[in-house]
Amino acid sequence: VVEYSRFHFCPPRWVDSGVSKAKELPIVPSTAQPADGGKTEEYQYSRVFCQKENSPPLRLLVEFLKSHGQTPITPPDMDDSLLDEWAWVQVALGYDRNRKPIQVFCIRDRGSYQDVFDTEKKLFLDILSAHDDIEAGLVRGHIERSRFILTTRFLQDDLTDEGYDFNGWILEFYQDQCNGIVQIDDQGFYSPQGHLVVDLSFKGE
Repeated sequence: VVEYSRFHFCPPRWVDSGVSKAKELPIVPSTAQPADGGKTEEYQYSRVFCQKENSPPLRLLVEFLKSHGQTPITPPDMDDSLLDEWAWVQVALGYDRNRKPIQVFCIRDRGSYQDVFDTEKKLFLDILSAHDDIEAGLVRGHIERSRFILTTRFLQDDLTDEGYDFNGWILEFYQDQCNGIVQIDDQGFYSPQGHLVVDLSFKGE
């Protein structure tokens, strides 16, 4: 498995709870603060920009994870038939019952959240426009042809080493099955072989 770990860079505008259909997925500005003024929990994000037209049903992801020694935990109130839903938007997948699950989102170039897809796509195309090397150009071309974005989100202080491995397998599934390219916050874009091809890490003075 490709090693994906320790990510943080421009988080998208999603908050959520449990599993939801598209119409139930709330979208708020990334600068939103808790209503009680408490400390905002820090999340880690990673994405796969996919050129395949449709995301596979979640059942295929769950079976893939199991085949690689993982034990994905779906929400207890989730109807099993939803695993065969093609137009899914969000699901919480656990790897350890004592840890918070990884939130998985899928936004497409059509439908209810096309505006979010367009915003994410433009954001990264703009970021890459500051890089004039061949690799960045190839990544730009890939993003321009992408049809959906698979995003994972988790609490950075809660995830264990096993959780990072679990997240890595999720990214690898979409990279391999959906002609995807992986982006990790505070790291950059990775080739299918796991090499960092566009470095977007923050380098202080």
